[in-house]
Amino acid sequence: MSANMTVPRKRGTNLVAATAQVLRERIFAQAPGTLIGSLHDLARSLEVGIVTLQQAARVLEHEGLLEVRRGPGGGYYGARPDDAALERALDAYFRVHPTTYEEALDMTSLLFNELVAAAAGCTDADLRAQLQALQQRLEAYDSDAALGTFEIEFQELLFQMVRRPLFEMLTRVTLHYAASYPSPTVHALAHDIESWKAGRHRIMAAILANDGALARFEADRSNRAAIVRHLHAAQ
Repeated sequence: MSANMTVPRKRGTNLVAATAQVLRERIFAQAPGTLIGSLHDLARSLEVGIVTLQQAARVLEHEGLLEVRRGPGGGYYGARPDDAALERALDAYFRVHPTTYEEALDMTSLLFNELVAAAAGCTDADLRAQLQALQQRLEAYDSDAALGTFEIEFQELLFQMVRRPLFEMLTRVTLHYAASYPSPTVHALAHDIESWKAGRHRIMAAILANDGALARFEADRSNRAAIVRHLHAAQ
């Protein structure tokens, strides 16, 4: 983007929002920590008033994209929000637009299905060895608490095998949202641990066989299909 680009002034345009968008694009076009300019230099180059620029800057500060430094060497510096801030923003969206438990289940299940399918394409020998070792330890997990520990370890290993930041963030947020959502009683694993283990064995075996389609199929029938079946049984 040209450093001399000014803020568009179309009829009906919110000038503060338009100024924030131009600054946002400048920030993303440069490395974090880069000086974007001083208050007066930016107001002059964007052809907006000081008050408009200050209001736009506050918007970007709230988004975690701008840092205002005062004193010698001061000015407006580009920044990046941390992962926690991004996750909080997405979580807030889910809560502003509430959904049903089954829709939350759909979100988490679809993400998990795609995660295991993508993990089947991992060629990192060390990560594949870790997955194989985790599969071998699965039989030692024999309680709900232990299974929860296994699931966390399995999920984190899948994130390492896939390495897709946006995918990871969406998965983490939807899992957190679904876990905090008031759900109906599910006759889940208390009496069905062996079936659950068998499902996890099939998923991991498909990943280790580099069969993404099979991994997705096994994940679907071992997660959403199984839980929906329990939900319907409880009704």
